[in-house]
Amino acid sequence: MNDKKNFDSGKSSHDSGEELILGRNPVIEALKADKLIDMIFVNPDAKGSITLINKLARDRDIPVKQVREAKLNAMAKGAAHQGVIAIGACAKYVEPEELLDIAAQKGEDPFIIICDEIEDPHNLGAIIRTAEAAGAHGVIIPKRRSASLNHTVFKTSAGAASWLPVARVSNLAAAVDMLKKNGVWIYGTDGAGESYSKVSLTGPMGLVIGSEGFGMSRLMKDKCDFLLSLPMAGEITSLNASVAAGIFMYEVVRQRELKRNME
Repeated sequence: MNDKKNFDSGKSSHDSGEELILGRNPVIEALKADKLIDMIFVNPDAKGSITLINKLARDRDIPVKQVREAKLNAMAKGAAHQGVIAIGACAKYVEPEELLDIAAQKGEDPFIIICDEIEDPHNLGAIIRTAEAAGAHGVIIPKRRSASLNHTVFKTSAGAASWLPVARVSNLAAAVDMLKKNGVWIYGTDGAGESYSKVSLTGPMGLVIGSEGFGMSRLMKDKCDFLLSLPMAGEITSLNASVAAGIFMYEVVRQRELKRNME
């Protein structure tokens, strides 16, 4: 079968509504056309034009994940994939420095959400939705061990992913260091922290939301200037990551509005 001739037929849809691009030539043409691509899955045993796909992806800084043939077969649902499947992205990523520029253009203290290995796309979408509504200037996510701007995230965010800038970085700790060098204080969310309502959240800040199962990584925790916690009066000792993120974000909103009203 001629992949080039069947470029359009190389597109499919995943259960989540994600656009899949199946086959070598369709993926190559999508990369050359600068199409929004979130991630590429390849069989490491595949040869030939897979080398070109890896190079094009590397040039565009698109993550490539090596998976077994069975994984590709399950994604393709019986369609021919020739050892490679690309997943379309729902929006372009920005550089983390651009989030500071956005805050400066608005004349506001930076308010940036930092997602430390949030792997559930529904959680990431919900966080983006709340962040946009709360007036955050953007979200930073890592390239590895994280959900990304796929169509599940877009749908869960109720379209907020089209409005709120998201930066995806290779090194989350380095991005945090950049923020700190630009006068941004980093607040982590951790059960051992001080009660969230007793800490001033009115200045330039980055709010770190830890992963669903393990919270913040040790490195990220060490990078924080402050640790915040939520009071837990019941038997359950933690909340869903996106629910906790929403509570923290709207405490920032409450404190900032109170400060403005007092000025």
